[in-house]
Amino acid sequence: MDDRTMKAVLFDRYGGPEVLYAGRVARPEPKRGEVLVRVRAFSVNGGELAARTGRVRLLTGRRFPQRIGLDFTGEVAALGAGATGVAVGDRVWGVLARTGFGSAAEYVAVRADRLGRVPEGVDLVEAAALPVATTAITALRDKAGLRPGERLLVRGAAGGVGNAAVQLGRARGAEVTGLARAANLDFVRELGAQHAIDHRSVPPQDLGLFDVVLDTAGTDLRAFRRLLKPGGRMVTIAFDLARPAASLGYVAASAVHGRGRVRFFSGNPARALFDDLAREVVEGNLRPAVDARFPLEETAAAHRALEAGGVRGKYVVSVD
Repeated sequence: MDDRTMKAVLFDRYGGPEVLYAGRVARPEPKRGEVLVRVRAFSVNGGELAARTGRVRLLTGRRFPQRIGLDFTGEVAALGAGATGVAVGDRVWGVLARTGFGSAAEYVAVRADRLGRVPEGVDLVEAAALPVATTAITALRDKAGLRPGERLLVRGAAGGVGNAAVQLGRARGAEVTGLARAANLDFVRELGAQHAIDHRSVPPQDLGLFDVVLDTAGTDLRAFRRLLKPGGRMVTIAFDLARPAASLGYVAASAVHGRGRVRFFSGNPARALFDDLAREVVEGNLRPAVDARFPLEETAAAHRALEAGGVRGKYVVSVD
């Protein structure tokens, strides 16, 4: 096999999971300040589903084939000129974030300062469930300033970011309420939530008031914003893909109208945040939650499973 190419997950048109296939592309060469990572695993994220179906085609365009894969774990295989902070052989994790998709492959080239070291003793495939937890750290610590004793509501508590937020919220001494499907309520309690509620049977107005609301869905923001106590903070990491302009417009308007601004952000973690993630894992505040593992050739099945709903943690794809 030509070592200048590598296996990667591709799609030649927008559509359902069936459009995904394992093909071959050029193996990347690390540029200045970059490292080449031999990918061991990645997880499936909601943003990739939107990209694959074409719901964000204004951003992804119409040039094919396109790539998927946002986060990854692996080992450093080579260093580009000027790359510092890591060495060949280091076990690392990272998120491509605003540089686009492409981690669903045997190798990925990424800036050295966008990587962190995976703690010793943590399996690299299991660890692929955790890079998105940097979003939960940013949301609760930096955006909301969650404090001990405060009431925290996590919407989508069984999902990738949500399950991490439940764990971190409990570790910070908050009273955590998690919203999830009925079948996942025991899982949410196992994560540390004092209260686990079926989001389909209890309307927002019956949930009570909270100091912090973390939303991972992006819909019905107005209803959940009304649950804030005086001085409460709401953070959302998503917007309504069916009504993107209205959804983002409401977030912007919340800064000047009504009680409590809705803070919106998209994660773009760098090394310092990955160091924080590793610390949370080592201190026992955060553990990887892997619902199921899939081989690279069955990435479409992982997408299909996430689209079906009801994930407990993350679906992880092993590249080996």
